[in-house]
Amino acid sequence: MSTAFALTHHEARHTRAGRAGWFTQAGQVLRRWLISSLRQAWGPVMSLIQPVIWIVLFGAVFSTLGDLPQFSAATGAGGYIDYLVPGILMMTVLYSGAWAGTGYIDDIGSGVMDQYLTSPVHRSAIISGQLAQQLIINLVQSLVVLGIGWLAGARYSGGVGGMLITLGVATLLATIFCCASTAVALISRSQIALISLSQLIVLPATFLSTTMMPADLMPEWVQDVARWNPMNWAVELGRGGLTGEYPAAGWWQAGGLAVLAALAFLWAVRSIRAYQRSV
Repeated sequence: MSTAFALTHHEARHTRAGRAGWFTQAGQVLRRWLISSLRQAWGPVMSLIQPVIWIVLFGAVFSTLGDLPQFSAATGAGGYIDYLVPGILMMTVLYSGAWAGTGYIDDIGSGVMDQYLTSPVHRSAIISGQLAQQLIINLVQSLVVLGIGWLAGARYSGGVGGMLITLGVATLLATIFCCASTAVALISRSQIALISLSQLIVLPATFLSTTMMPADLMPEWVQDVARWNPMNWAVELGRGGLTGEYPAAGWWQAGGLAVLAALAFLWAVRSIRAYQRSV
């Protein structure tokens, strides 16, 4: 009986060690990617130039659109800049997430991925560590976009709580596209294929949503597509957080984003295992 107890105790300790080991492995992967980001900080910094242009340029050129009743209904007392900032925030997250897979393609070309796969690192820890790095970058970028929007004249009547909800929604959207980009990178192993597919998805996802224009001002067929567009869900939820007036369909939109994020993560993990079997 004492031997059985010792074996059970050993198994429990082994389980605890394995559980701790996964977090340690994911942390080491995260550390490696964060160091790489710091050494090449120009990439995340340059990605902020586009939202600055969108906010400043579009906010100025189309400022008179804020006088339309449709914008007043969407932003309350705010003008077009209040309407635009949440959409630009989600657009920044979308574009940044769509490029997440390029790091894996570089690792495949340099042989780092093969070293990962011959080590005892959990495959999900590899995905989670890199995903955590991408989400940290996206969080910083989102805060910068909110700051730029404030300087441009936007005001966030939803308060701190609303901003936190908006950042949470942005994190869900980033998870979906980061994991999907990772899966495509591991399947195609081609930078050109990843870039082409990213452009094919992110542009329609952006313009078939209420990122820059209320649904009432768009053609009916665009409204129908936007109703099922995850990008549009994130934009409307993010806008609700910043304005304090959430969409009626907010609960199922948030649930849909959470489900898609989980499915995208599983797809990325399965893709890395499929890649391992193919080499």
